[in-house]
Amino acid sequence: MTKLTSKRLLQITVGVLALVPLGASLSGMLYGPEALGGAGGQASIDLDSHFRYLSGIFLGVGIGFLSCIPNIEQKGARFRLLTAFVVLGGLARLLSVLLVGAPSAPHLAGLGLELVVTPLVALWQWRISVP
Repeated sequence: MTKLTSKRLLQITVGVLALVPLGASLSGMLYGPEALGGAGGQASIDLDSHFRYLSGIFLGVGIGFLSCIPNIEQKGARFRLLTAFVVLGGLARLLSVLLVGAPSAPHLAGLGLELVVTPLVALWQWRISVP
């Protein structure tokens, strides 16, 4: 595979994967903890505020990854920083699994994206980056 083909595939992959934080964060910002279902309106005001705040940060991460798509081979530092944010979030989610138990399937899938897929995509970006 040529470097140009790899670059195009990486750009497409990042664009598709960015839909996850964009969709989840917008849902969280609009609906608060209710976005996860089952909260039944019982979430405290502080939990709702914190949930929406974190959703806003998550939106920023998604936008950040989208901003890497043009000239992705030149955005290594930004890409690695965003990847670090995602991995740190994944480690926090893993701590929750260890302390509280396994969440629902979508959240376990998120854990896989955070701790496996995103670092692998970052390695891909590094491989095509300009020295």
